[in-house]
Amino acid sequence: MPQLNENFFDLEKNYLFINIAKKVKAFTEANPDADIIRMGIGDVTLPIAKCVVDAMKKGADEMGVKETFRGYEDSGAGYDFLREAVSGYYKSFGADVPADDIRINDGAKADCGNIVDIFGQDNIVLVTDPAYPVYVDTNVMSGRKVIYANSNEENGFAAMPDDSVKCDLIYLCSPNNPTGSVYTREQLAQWIAYAKKNNAVIIYDAAYEAFITDDDIPRSIFEVEGAKECAIEMCSLSKTAGFTGMRCGYTVVPHELVVKSSKGEDVQLAQLWGRRQGSKFNGVSYPVQCAAAAVFTEEGQKQIKENIRYYQNNAGVISRTFDELGIKYTGGKNSPYIWFKCPNNMGSWEFFDYLLENAYVVGTPGEGFGKNGEGWFRLTAFGDKDRTVEAMERFRKLLGK
Repeated sequence: MPQLNENFFDLEKNYLFINIAKKVKAFTEANPDADIIRMGIGDVTLPIAKCVVDAMKKGADEMGVKETFRGYEDSGAGYDFLREAVSGYYKSFGADVPADDIRINDGAKADCGNIVDIFGQDNIVLVTDPAYPVYVDTNVMSGRKVIYANSNEENGFAAMPDDSVKCDLIYLCSPNNPTGSVYTREQLAQWIAYAKKNNAVIIYDAAYEAFITDDDIPRSIFEVEGAKECAIEMCSLSKTAGFTGMRCGYTVVPHELVVKSSKGEDVQLAQLWGRRQGSKFNGVSYPVQCAAAAVFTEEGQKQIKENIRYYQNNAGVISRTFDELGIKYTGGKNSPYIWFKCPNNMGSWEFFDYLLENAYVVGTPGEGFGKNGEGWFRLTAFGDKDRTVEAMERFRKLLGK
């Protein structure tokens, strides 16, 4: 009889967005004429840039010709043309990340969970709360102890290290999902110093870096001195370039990042990660990698930035409405997420039901991201412009009294 991984019993029964989907489905069945506006799940709505689609078609055409057909990619890290393109992109905003440190993946979510394979089960994991559920869930599945750094209203939902707390792995996300908060260079420098003092490794999620507009907010942790000795960074093209349905991203494991084994030997984490991926991951398809490379061309950057501005304008519509209504929030700038305080001291799920039933708008209850999310709520700016405007009109009617 096989034994189960009973760590799964310690997880919430359903993933957050499954619970939301069930509630919305039940409401829709009971109210079939309700015009529901969905602002909960962070999925994009604009089509992929034309030059990116053209590159993918060209790559697919090459797969249909014997002379240009490609099978397995030799290194398993991604084609050189894409890794070099990503490296050049980093250089464009001041981060020196060589192509050899970059591995192409099928999106940041997978690597955020899979990266723990190279770390022992007894590691203590520090997660800022509220947090993207994957950080917590994947470590709970592996039986690790998870502790929390409190992100809350008092610190602008940007938790900082506490020297009295010891840990081995640290999850950071900036711009943050769900809170929309960002870390400054000085704040990241403090986290880097803390990680080095504790011989810890930072797992840094930069999936929303393309939405940063302020010069003093780093788009990569590798813009900050010392990060290469203690940090792994993950990024995705899902929100940057609309790849939610195509799946492509990249993880940076610097060769300078060295950890001692139980035998006292220095081990490069890049080597372990490469070995793990070689056994468990077959890579991203050639046509998708061709499409991804087009994102980093001059024309690709021009076209995807038009889409990003569209979403940033949506965020502005939401932010201005909340300013008008006197609703406290973070995000909306440097981030596609707006994280706001529920009115009248409502609980997160209580407000979810109230908003759905009275305004036909769907958002995400903050409680689903951790205990510090209780009483807060997340909206995304990834929707249609006109529907975002309509949703904010409904907010005014509902909460403007």
